[in-house]
Amino acid sequence: MNDPFARLPEAASFTVTSTSVVDGGTLPAAQLSGMFGVPGGKDLSPQLTWTGAPEGTKSYAVTVYDPDAPTGSGMWHWAVADIPAGVTSLAEGAGDDTGSGLPGGAFQVPNDARLARFVGGAPPAGHGAHRYVIVVHALAVENIGVPADGTPALLGFTMASHILGRAVLTATAETPA
Repeated sequence: MNDPFARLPEAASFTVTSTSVVDGGTLPAAQLSGMFGVPGGKDLSPQLTWTGAPEGTKSYAVTVYDPDAPTGSGMWHWAVADIPAGVTSLAEGAGDDTGSGLPGGAFQVPNDARLARFVGGAPPAGHGAHRYVIVVHALAVENIGVPADGTPALLGFTMASHILGRAVLTATAETPA
């Protein structure tokens, strides 16, 4: 099974919880993609709250990744950079088109649909269950230095040497054939 952390540096773990998504559960309709034709999908980024980040954390990044997408490289659904260290939660829907629910200084990098916003899950019909890996990354720098028009892969590459910790929540979704 594709492990999205297999080749990344080790990092301390801390805790992320959500009122939107249950770890190990099924991705709710609100976090599925109406833009990609999923009935009832609302493309709302999940509510997230995190605690216990490592000492020395100067900022956070949040990513949502589907390692099971039939692309050869997975699918990045959301990437947020430069969340200030004093912030420990994001409201559901913070990742809309405007990012108005994000804290000052934070910004959304365009996802694999080239949209600077959250795009919900949309596994192809009959492809089986897809994992949606939601990660809060605790970083040792205040500003990650990635351009706003960068990619989630560039953000991940740039973060790799600055990650102090990871808080991970994973949910699944499947579209019947």
